[in-house]
Amino acid sequence: MNRRNILWSAVSALGAAFGASRAQAATETSGGNKLKVVYHLSDAEKVHFVLGNIQNHIDGVGGPEHVTIALVIHGPALKAFHSAQANPDVSKRVGDFSRGGVELAACGNTMKAQNVTLTDLLPGFVNAEKGGVVRIAELQSQGYLYLRP
Repeated sequence: MNRRNILWSAVSALGAAFGASRAQAATETSGGNKLKVVYHLSDAEKVHFVLGNIQNHIDGVGGPEHVTIALVIHGPALKAFHSAQANPDVSKRVGDFSRGGVELAACGNTMKAQNVTLTDLLPGFVNAEKGGVVRIAELQSQGYLYLRP
């Protein structure tokens, strides 16, 4: 019975060490090998939550220079980014993210449906002309991890 406990402890320790080394390797940012993440936002009620997640992500890795982030917005959530309707917190965060290198992509299909252009949105947005979901798929094919909080 004692041998079984020793063997189980050894296997558990090896597994924990292997898991820890893989987790560390996944989060390290060396050279030009930054983690790339695309956040998907379509729900209007999640705008502040997602913007907070992005800020926490940037803070958690030590700043925008340690991660490449894209935010793709479509559907009802895009209304929160119309310059005429945006609240001051959203405007500030979008400006900070844009200056920090976050790609802010607005779905071209949603823009048509809402009858808005890039000039109607907060500064820093680009037009995902083929659509938000197409832009997300393009980013994923480039190695971006997908997050939909």
